[in-house]
Amino acid sequence: MTVSRRSFVGGFAAALGYLGVGTEIDLFAQGQSRAQGGARPGAVSNDYDSFAHLSSNENCWGPPESVMKAMNNAWKYSNRYGYPDGGIVQEIAKHHGLKPENVLLTAGSGEVLDVVGTTFLPAGKKVLGVEPSYGSVYQHATSIKSEAIKLPLGKDYRQDIPAMIKAAHAHAAELGFVYLCNPNNPTGLVVTSKEVKQLLDGIPAGMPVLIDEAYHHFVENPEYATSVPYIAEGRPVIIARTFSKIAALAGMRLGYALASKETIDKMRPYSMGSINALVKHGGVAALKDTASQASVKKMVIDLRKKTTSELNAYGYETIPSETNFFMVNIGREIQPVIQEFLAKKVQVGRPFPPMTTHMRVSIGTAEEMDRFMKAFKEIFPQKTRNTSAGAQ
Repeated sequence: MTVSRRSFVGGFAAALGYLGVGTEIDLFAQGQSRAQGGARPGAVSNDYDSFAHLSSNENCWGPPESVMKAMNNAWKYSNRYGYPDGGIVQEIAKHHGLKPENVLLTAGSGEVLDVVGTTFLPAGKKVLGVEPSYGSVYQHATSIKSEAIKLPLGKDYRQDIPAMIKAAHAHAAELGFVYLCNPNNPTGLVVTSKEVKQLLDGIPAGMPVLIDEAYHHFVENPEYATSVPYIAEGRPVIIARTFSKIAALAGMRLGYALASKETIDKMRPYSMGSINALVKHGGVAALKDTASQASVKKMVIDLRKKTTSELNAYGYETIPSETNFFMVNIGREIQPVIQEFLAKKVQVGRPFPPMTTHMRVSIGTAEEMDRFMKAFKEIFPQKTRNTSAGAQ
């Protein structure tokens, strides 16, 4: 069967229209926009495809043909409940050298973050993390009448592990878990494998640690390593992974948690378990298509280095990133700048307090990055002295 992205997406859109869920999707997007403090093109214009989408750290190239074919072949199960799912849980477990009992399938890694919060923040328990980081964990804590203890990043924009250990001991009685986004969003910087071990060894024994590895696949730094092996060791570690980034399935919603059987069993009652048939088959294909992931990683890194080098040469400092996005110091408040870029049909990242004079930019296609640089030079003057300490 010959499959194209256009024919697949067209058929999928028609099916959604028939089912009458378009409005719900629009409301979801707008709700996300309000929660993130920034506008999405869909909320301000019907001309969605004319924008350069550089705000949500998506894979701009879309799923590879192997994944599209697998999803297209799964349409025949769309009318069934107990359908064959391609063995997605077994394939994830095999991929990581774990058992199926160590896997909880979710609607993106965002659901993992919420489920962990609901599971481990009962009766006012708090989460410990840094700011800025991916704020969904903290927002969910607030929504369930809990709180977050947020530590500042260091002067080098990295997560301060000794400070986290100290805070974990100081607040041990009130903590439900520790949150570590690695690589961190929005800075793109990693916590090294040595530092992760330092954290796990240094915090109170038995304290759960949620490690968000959404951008794991893009890392080149040899000092970084996934924390999945700690699960096999029996450590109280929960890993969040997603197919939204390198696998390009953000709109299809597929992610998973990895943890001990005991921890997964605690979390499962709070999971919706509503993953669609198509994306389960697509996820299996994505796990196996390592060549496509390697190609995406190379394109991302090449375009990221090209763009940040141009910004540095133009006089604007960037933070060295290990992800499919980067931050640039623009020297003024980001919120009005977001609107200036939108006026030029370029969508950039939302504010990340307290770093509100930095702008997060996702990596798009070569054409989109050229549009970004053109808009950037129209909005910002060139600086005569190059202050690009973060040049890559």
